[in-house]
Amino acid sequence: MANLELYTERLTLKVLDETFAPVVLDYHQRNREFWREWNPLTPDSFYTLEAQRERLRADMAQLAAGQGLRLHLFQRGDLAQIVGDLGFNNIVRGAFQSCHLGYKIDIGAANQGYITEALRRAIAYAFDELKLHRIEANVMPHNARSRRVVAKLGFAEEGMARKYLKINGAWEDHIHYVMLNDAV
Repeated sequence: MANLELYTERLTLKVLDETFAPVVLDYHQRNREFWREWNPLTPDSFYTLEAQRERLRADMAQLAAGQGLRLHLFQRGDLAQIVGDLGFNNIVRGAFQSCHLGYKIDIGAANQGYITEALRRAIAYAFDELKLHRIEANVMPHNARSRRVVAKLGFAEEGMARKYLKINGAWEDHIHYVMLNDAV
């Protein structure tokens, strides 16, 4: 799975190793302000080549352990610039067979349907190949764009998680959404 690539009509979804650290660093630097409202506070040390190498090594370790899968999104035929990423995090097996979903889009690729397109493909992989039963997505109530994404994909709203995550320095409520795989 370390060389995993998935394809959609417009995108390549790819697992990245540490050789992609410069491309990943550029992606994060380019979008630092754009994502601030939706992300935890990030120290300046995160925006270094070594930090990105370490993060990519950690992603590969999570993948090898079966505990996570991060895919970076590229326009088909262009691996020079990341346009988004998504992750199936905290994969738990046993009786649970579940994970948390996270995703981000590049400022230059926003509002073009890339995240929805990528998630359709990645969720199919998670259900069909990873045999996950449940994918959970948690979205802040005022994040209308992300709420539209999960609605289009067919996630069901299960309720409000009060002060669920510390985002941009403040504890934020999140709406808890779930998609179930009835085939497993």
